[in-house]
Amino acid sequence: MAVTANIDTTRTVATLINVFTVAPDRQAELIALLARATEETMKRQPGFICANFHASQDGERVINYAQWESEKHYRAMLADPEARAHMDRAATIATDVQPRLYRVESAHTK
Repeated sequence: MAVTANIDTTRTVATLINVFTVAPDRQAELIALLARATEETMKRQPGFICANFHASQDGERVINYAQWESEKHYRAMLADPEARAHMDRAATIATDVQPRLYRVESAHTK
């Protein structure tokens, strides 16, 4: 069963939106690295809920939409050497990385 982001205004989670700027010829490489890092490392981190990767149609951006049980869990992952190694590799592919934590304020579905 696939786990997807649960966009819910009543649930307190730390939502990471990380915008990577990348050369179009390296977009697929970055997504593959992020997916591998998620499978090998992030999924084993305490508090991990999900990660989703989005590729811009122009090839210049990759968006990581991820959820953690809390900001504390997210910060602990940042301090983990194995997770840090994956993030450092991603930073060598991307020309800019802009991670930010958010809270869900409003969600709408059809």
